[in-house]
Amino acid sequence: MSKILWIDPVGTDLFDQPIKEFLETSKRPETVIDVISLKRGPMHLEYHYYEALILADTLHVVRQAELDGYDAAVIGCFYDPGLGEAREITENMIVTAPAEAAMHIATTLGHTFSILVGRKKWIPKMHENVVKYGFSDQLASFKSLDMGVYDFQKDPAKTAQMMRAAAREAVEVDGAEVIVLGCTIEFGFYKELQEELGVPVLDAVLAPFKYAEFLIELRKRFDWTHSKIYGYQSPPREEINQWGLEEQYGITGLWGENG
Repeated sequence: MSKILWIDPVGTDLFDQPIKEFLETSKRPETVIDVISLKRGPMHLEYHYYEALILADTLHVVRQAELDGYDAAVIGCFYDPGLGEAREITENMIVTAPAEAAMHIATTLGHTFSILVGRKKWIPKMHENVVKYGFSDQLASFKSLDMGVYDFQKDPAKTAQMMRAAAREAVEVDGAEVIVLGCTIEFGFYKELQEELGVPVLDAVLAPFKYAEFLIELRKRFDWTHSKIYGYQSPPREEINQWGLEEQYGITGLWGENG
């Protein structure tokens, strides 16, 4: 059995159950899924300020997930907030996020990919991640649907129509061989688009989840997991305790003697 925690890093549980139901249809039989959101914070992360606000809470949830025995955690936002930091503070647990996972999969399935985003505002931050992950040469384009996070599921027929037009242009004009849906709340539209366009369409909820299942298998069978020697080396527990960080941030049990 494998346990995966999907974290929607916002202060609303509006999409927790729909995402869980969606993932239940695609998981391996032995995988157990829990989907949670944060207890406070902004209801979307379309602005850098909002993203900054959720980082500490998200990281503490990740740390608690490992203590609770989860095999992997998914940070469910296409900005991949706190991904590197989360890998730093975990010891054996796998941590994934949508953009990194989707891009790795996309560049395996095709030479080029395009990302369908909600608003143009999102593109600079997402482009930074494309560069950071090393996929600049494979990026065909970003396509903005001019939709906010809460617009995608409001009128599914309209969303599908807009996605269809943007994805077709990405394939026929920009030369994309793979389409990546660049927001987790774009979940549930990939199959119809894929059948119509004849190219892989990667769902931003499914991609990091299946990537997590794959990485769990690699850890369990071959002991391949996040390297802790340099970039993901964990901060000294003695230092955290000496500075009283748990007390300062109102958390308990994450970094104690037995934490």
